[in-house]
Amino acid sequence: MTQIPTLDGPRAAPLSGGPAKSLVIFLHGYGSNGADLIDLAPYWASALPDTLFLAPDAPQPCDGVPYGRQWWPLTSLTPAARAAGVRVSAPALNGYIDAQLAAHGLSEDRLALVGFSQGSMMALHVGPRRAKALAGVIGFSGMLADPDALAAEVATKPPILLVHGDRDDVLPVEALHHAQLQLKGLDFDVAAHVSPGLGHSIDEPGLQLGARFLIDRLA
Repeated sequence: MTQIPTLDGPRAAPLSGGPAKSLVIFLHGYGSNGADLIDLAPYWASALPDTLFLAPDAPQPCDGVPYGRQWWPLTSLTPAARAAGVRVSAPALNGYIDAQLAAHGLSEDRLALVGFSQGSMMALHVGPRRAKALAGVIGFSGMLADPDALAAEVATKPPILLVHGDRDDVLPVEALHHAQLQLKGLDFDVAAHVSPGLGHSIDEPGLQLGARFLIDRLA
């Protein structure tokens, strides 16, 4: 039996200094690591003072990228490879979510996933397949990695925010439109924002939208 990796990574404690009343888990992109996305915590901490921010490193080292991690390798960019890739790391991410909820005595409705790029694909894959609904999922510059299987595998429908730049040359903005259309077709509560002139990145308007989304669901 293949052993499921145990994830770990940096964290930012609640600004209030008290126990966590909610959790936000950042999921980084290919070749990055948790230290990269935990830097987003200060943008949202003042609005969510009782929230613990977590940024686990993906389970696999990324070849040729010192300190870089990956949720799955990009040896193939086919739809089938993406669909298989998210499934490789989904058990580790689910295990991490379960462990953090248990450690802080919280339920799923007090946890949000926030992903960027490959991490966004992980969030959009795992979130709707959880048995109990999460507070929300934010996908920055991502896509549905296994859209054909989603209808048959949906277990819950957390609210979702999709944010993308219209100059993204890594994952074109059409990925947002495709995801939005499919999720709405399955009766998800989906909000979407396209940032003009933005490439494969996160900008200030996206952070502000993310803050409002999380405040509505966690504050």
